Amino acid sequence: MKLYDSGWAPSPRRVRIFLAEKRIEVPRVPVDLNRNEQLGADYLAVNPRGTVPALVLDDGEVISESHAICRFLEALHPEPAMFGTRPIEIARIEEWTRRIEETGYAAAVDALRNGHPALADRALPGADGAVPQIPALVERAQVRWGRFVRMLDERLAAVEWIAGAAFSYADIMGMTSIDLAARSKLSIPDTATHLRRWYAAAAARPSAAA
Repeated sequence: MKLYDSGWAPSPRRVRIFLAEKRIEVPRVPVDLNRNEQLGADYLAVNPRGTVPALVLDDGEVISESHAICRFLEALHPEPAMFGTRPIEIARIEEWTRRIEETGYAAAVDALRNGHPALADRALPGADGAVPQIPALVERAQVRWGRFVRMLDERLAAVEWIAGAAFSYADIMGMTSIDLAARSKLSIPDTATHLRRWYAAAAARPSAAA
């Protein structure tokens, strides 16, 4: 199998961090988003959605969602478990991953895609045609971001990692959301001391550089 990858985009980066944590090697094919290679005929033949990442299996089937790719790889390589082993661990990781996706990640995406000049008429990803930016969504992103910061700061006052005692996929989701948000000047305030402590620890892991 091989992974179609892109350097800075958050979804491929989630997969790379996951692979690094699991110490799994998968051949990669770079897709240059700055040159819109994800919308070119060669890549659309692999993933007609025009999004990255995409994992092409040996039988030709393609998995094109980062969460699904990581779930698939976890099933092949269960240790170390990034989605939990006990039922309560699995539930916590799933819950916090979804909560982060609906607040912090959604805020980062809305702020970037609706506020960055380079993404004019590209407010939604993929190959389905031009979509104009909605400036009001940048304001809503700031509200969502505030909720995300408060939610995680409160959570991390009681636990070391987002889903409990061990680093998990929920932490990968959180870190990549924060790094994407920084591109739109959404940051962690100094008052969010627990969130800042956690982020420093997550960013110091070797996998964060993947």
